[in-house]
Formats: sequence, structure tokens, C-alpha cells
Amino acid sequence: MEIFHISAECYPVAKVGGLADVVGALPKYQNNAGDKVRVVMPCYDTKFKKENDFECVYWGHVKLGDFNFPFNILKEKTDKLGFELYLVEIQELFDRKDVYGYQDDIERFLSFQIATLDWISGRSEVADVINCHDHHTGLIPFMMLYCHKYEKLRNIPSMITIHNGLYQGQFGFDKLYYLPEFDLAHVNVLEWDNCINSLAVAIKCAWAVTTVSPNYLNEINSSANGLESLFNLVRYKSRGILNGIDIEVWDPAKDAMLEKNYSIKNFEKGKQENKEKLCNLFNLDPTKPLFSFIGRLLEEKGGDLLPHAAALALSENYQQINILILGSGDKVIENQLNSLLQDYKGNYNTFIGYNEELAHLIYAGSDFLLMPSRVEPCGLNQMYSLRYGTIPIVRRTGGLRDTVIDFGDDGNGICHDQATVGDICYSIQRAVDLYDDKKHFNKIRKIGMSTDHSWERVCQEYIEMYKLIINKK
Repeated sequence: MEIFHISAECYPVAKVGGLADVVGALPKYQNNAGDKVRVVMPCYDTKFKKENDFECVYWGHVKLGDFNFPFNILKEKTDKLGFELYLVEIQELFDRKDVYGYQDDIERFLSFQIATLDWISGRSEVADVINCHDHHTGLIPFMMLYCHKYEKLRNIPSMITIHNGLYQGQFGFDKLYYLPEFDLAHVNVLEWDNCINSLAVAIKCAWAVTTVSPNYLNEINSSANGLESLFNLVRYKSRGILNGIDIEVWDPAKDAMLEKNYSIKNFEKGKQENKEKLCNLFNLDPTKPLFSFIGRLLEEKGGDLLPHAAALALSENYQQINILILGSGDKVIENQLNSLLQDYKGNYNTFIGYNEELAHLIYAGSDFLLMPSRVEPCGLNQMYSLRYGTIPIVRRTGGLRDTVIDFGDDGNGICHDQATVGDICYSIQRAVDLYDDKKHFNKIRKIGMSTDHSWERVCQEYIEMYKLIINKK
């Protein structure tokens, strides 16, 4: 089976969130299973692009209304990621450091989609399925069905995988002329709430819809930022498939980013050495339980709750715990977190920004990982923490509900139901009590480390979905 994954992110080429981790891992495991897998993404000005060798396999021009952008399709020569990687180079639009956040993002990602389809339709081989990821690729299923220049692709099945339905890629009909020519009788397919909604278009036009966890599929039928009725309409072609993690990258026994490697057989000593390294870096006490947060400091991740919760938890525990924050996002939240540094020196610290090596060390050296998310379609951090013997403290939502069971129910973590400061602090107190019961604490850590969240199982579910829609042809 020949599969195309089309995405705005792919680790380690360019990463903002979990989307990159999924697109960097799933294709590799599908390739290992015997399929021919290609990943297509924009060519950003990244370290990966500069340090690796590429060859141009196709070139052309994207006509975007009155604009005409030359583009190149660049292939990474060695397939070092475990699959064929292609970058769409449009220098006027993508030769920038950041993935998102520009005023012309609509033009950037629409041109990316058009260039990608120009190349795919120009190939002599015909793909078996095209798997789009999130709204940045959401217009591809529509263009495959209705744009005249892509008539060759009309019968190729497409699937949209939704990693976060809050972001939908809306823009006005004043930019309709950006799209390649199509019969205007189909213009209503593009409309949702009086604008063009890229994610809604993908949901309507794709042959199948998947979400990154079963529980998130249930949640978006009642809470989807205005798309609830649409999700209910397409439930017949939808499935929730829980993400996996790349157990080759995330393996405490082999992880080169750690101070000390360890396995389930010697995790106590290994984790303690990593904890000591981490605490030395951030002036914390390695004899106390260490609670960490890794992620974007946004309301959807519960980031706004962290300053008050951290201050209250440290005060209530008489500074007998450590809290470490790694992340960036809302500047107000960042400033609030940094404002606690002086009051809780020696028990609290922050790293505003993101550092992949530090993240690995935090997963290995922490005792507990805080994930008080309001929205978490799947979540990978809790899977990483389980793999590294760090107990996740999560709010029951989305994929967190699917992957973390409270230790009170013989599970692998600590759960609470509300995204509130009170629930977070109550869960931290439960964690402190568990930490003091070393036998029980280590039992829960072992349960987490033995949990299987590998991609081998997950990729088979994707293959099943592809076969279902291919058979519909």
C-alpha cells in the first residue's frame, strides 16, 4: 500500500506539539510493516533542513489568485527517518524560522496544499490513500474531489486525522479565488458559519475521519468549537484511534539525553541519578518529591491554573516538595510563574521556552508529571512519563481518560475530574502521601513502565481504516 501523510509538522524536522511526534513516528512503523510511506511537509528554515542533504524531484509554480510562487519538492536523500521525507520549498512563504504565527498563514498553507497536489497528480504512480493531518491540510480532500486540475486524484481515498479540533483554519470568501478552478455548484461544501472553514471542509470531503483517541471522538460530538453537528453527521465514517509513542526514541534504557540509563529492573537507582542531575541544574532538593510540568502555557493545557496551584501546594506542604515548569506560551502566565521564583527559592524553578534534551531529563528525573488540561485530544506527555517511570497526575479528559487510571483503582496514575486549583492541589497531596509509601509508590511506577503504548499496535488500526475506505472505491 502506498500512503501519503501530509502535515505541517514532523519530528525532528519541525515541531510545535504532539502533531509532529505522531507524524514522525506513525509513518516509520507503517513502513516497517511493509507499506510504502511518504511524508510531505513545508520546507521551513530549520536546523534539520540545514544539516541534511536533499535533492529536487519536482518543481513548478503555485498560482494563488494574482500571486505566482515558484516551488520545489525536495526529497531527503537517505530516508534516515525510516520513511521518505519530502519538503515543499516555497521561499517567499516558508523560509522562516517559526512554523505558525504569521499574518499570511492562510496563504502559506494553502500554497503548500496546492503545490503538494500538483506534484502528486503529476506523478506516474497513483497513491492508495492520502492521510491529511489537521486543518493546515484540510482543503486537500475538497480539491481532490472538485478541482478540475486534480481530476486524476478524484478516486483516491483521503482521510483527515484530527489532532486538535479547536483550531480550524477559517478564512473569508474574499479569498475563494485562491483555490484552483472548480464548479461553483460545489461552493457550499466550503461554507461553515459564513466562512471557509478548512477543518469542516476536510470532515465533509474526506472518505474517513479519525481522532487521536476514542474519548476525544466522543467529546467533540458535544464540544467542538462550533462543529458539533457536523461531527455527529459524519460519525458513520469516524473512528478514534489512540496515538502511540516511538519506543525507540523514548526508551530510558537507551536514551542518550539522560544522565543515567535504566530499565524496569533498575529504575529506582536510574531515576534517582537523573533526579539529582535535574535538581542540581535547577537548585532543587533531590530528597523531596519532584512535580514537573512540560508543555504549552495556555488555558487549554491548564497553564493558567499553575501559578496559583504551585504557590498553594508549596505553602500547604511547607515547602517540602519541588515543582519545576518547562514551557512557554501566554506571556501573562509566564510572568506569573516567574514571579514565584523569589518566594519559593530552592523548591521551585522554571525554564520558559522548550528544550528537547531537558524534556527527556525531566521525564526521567521527575516523580510526578502535572497535566491539568482542559482539552487534551490524546496527549503524549503522559505516555512518555509512564514509559520513564514518572507518575502522571491528569484531569480526566480526552486521551488522558483513555490512558491514565487512578492508582486507587489499581491503575498507573493520579486522576481528578475538574480543571481547578483545588483539584490539582488535592491530587498533589495524594501524590505526596503515595511518595511516602515507597513500596506502593514503586509498584505504581512499575505498572506505568510496563504499559504498552507502542506504535506497532496503533499502526494496524490505521491500516484497517485505510483498507475500509479503499474497498469503498
